[in-house]
Amino acid sequence: MRWPLVVPVLSDGEVTIRAHVPSDVDGLFEMAVDPDMVRWTAIPDPHTRAMSEQFAFTVIPRGWEDGTHRGWAIEATDDDGRSRFAGNVDIRQKPIADIGFALHPWARGRGVMARAVRLAVDWALTEGGVEIVHWRSHVGNEASLRVAHATGFTLHGTTPGMLLERGRVIDAWTGSLRFGDAPYARTPWAGATVLESGRLRLRPFTDADLPRIAEACSDPLTRHFLSNLPQPYSTATARAYVDDCVWQAATGAKATWAVADRATDELLGNVAVMDLQGLAADHGEIGYWLHPDARGRGVMTEATTLVVDHALDPDGLDRRRLTLHAAVDNPASNAVARAAGFTLFGTQRAAERLGDGSFDDLNGYEIVR
Repeated sequence: MRWPLVVPVLSDGEVTIRAHVPSDVDGLFEMAVDPDMVRWTAIPDPHTRAMSEQFAFTVIPRGWEDGTHRGWAIEATDDDGRSRFAGNVDIRQKPIADIGFALHPWARGRGVMARAVRLAVDWALTEGGVEIVHWRSHVGNEASLRVAHATGFTLHGTTPGMLLERGRVIDAWTGSLRFGDAPYARTPWAGATVLESGRLRLRPFTDADLPRIAEACSDPLTRHFLSNLPQPYSTATARAYVDDCVWQAATGAKATWAVADRATDELLGNVAVMDLQGLAADHGEIGYWLHPDARGRGVMTEATTLVVDHALDPDGLDRRRLTLHAAVDNPASNAVARAAGFTLFGTQRAAERLGDGSFDDLNGYEIVR
C-alpha cells in the first residue's frame, strides 16, 4: 500500500493525525518561518513555500514507503470551530525510533501536541514495529520539554554535543518511552504557580532577567556566601542556570521562582524549594539570593514567606517539613529565616565554605506543617 493510503488516521476525539493534504502547505510554510521554529529546530533558514511542499509530498511519502520517517499532519479545531492544520508529528526509524514535532503558532498552549504525540507513539509501539521512542531537544526548549513531560517520557538529562544543526554542535535534553509506559507525566511539574504579594510577583525566569542574574551572581557579597557559583558569571552562565531550573522543575526535583517587582517586573532575586525528591519525600529546603540593589527592603522575607506558604499548602507543593541553612556570619540570611517563621534547630561547626576559602558555622532552621 502506497502513501497516502499507508498512513493511519488516528484520533482521540479532540485531535486527529493524518496524511498531509494540499491545503496544509500554507500552514506548513507559516510554521516553518515562525521565529520559535527557526530558533529551536534544524529547519532550513531561509525557508520557501516550495520546501514545505516538498517535505509534505516528497520527504514524508518516501519515509512511509521505506519505513524510515512516518510523519503525520496534526488537525485540530480553532477558536472559530474550524478544523485545520495544526502541526506535524514524526516517528523516525525503527525498532529504535526518535520523535519530532512542531506546532503552528495558532495551536500552541492548548494541549494539542501532547494529544498528537500520544496518538503517534501509541501507534508506533503497538503497530509500527518500534520498541523504544527517544525524544531530544535543544537545551532550553521548554515547550518541547513540557510535551515530553506530559506524555510520560522518562527524562534522562543533558547529553553534550548530541545535535548538529546548521553547522552548530548543540547540547540536548533527552528522554525515552517504551511499550507499557503510561503516556502521562511521571512527576508533577514543580513551581509552575505564579505567587503574588502587594509589591512582588514570583514567576518563572525570562530572557530579560539574564543580565540581572549575572549581576547578582557576580556581586562580591553574593559570591562570599555562595562560594560554588561559577567564575566569571556571564549572561551565558545565567542562561544555563535558568535552563537547569526548568529541567529540575520538569523532573520534580526543584521549584524555582524569579522574584520580581510587581509594578515594573524588574528581577529582584530568586527563591527555590530544593531537594523535593530527597530521601524524605515530603521535605524540601529553601534557598535564595537577592540582587544587590534590592537589599535592605524586606524583599526576601516577603518572597520567602510566599514560597513557604505555597510549599506547605496541600494544594501547593504539599511539603510537611522545610529546612533552611544560613552561615552564622550572614546576618541578613538568618534574619530572613526567622522572619519567615523558621525555628533554629542546630548549628553545624565549620560546615559552610565561604568565598575566601575559610569555613563558617552553619545554622539550620526548620518549619513543620
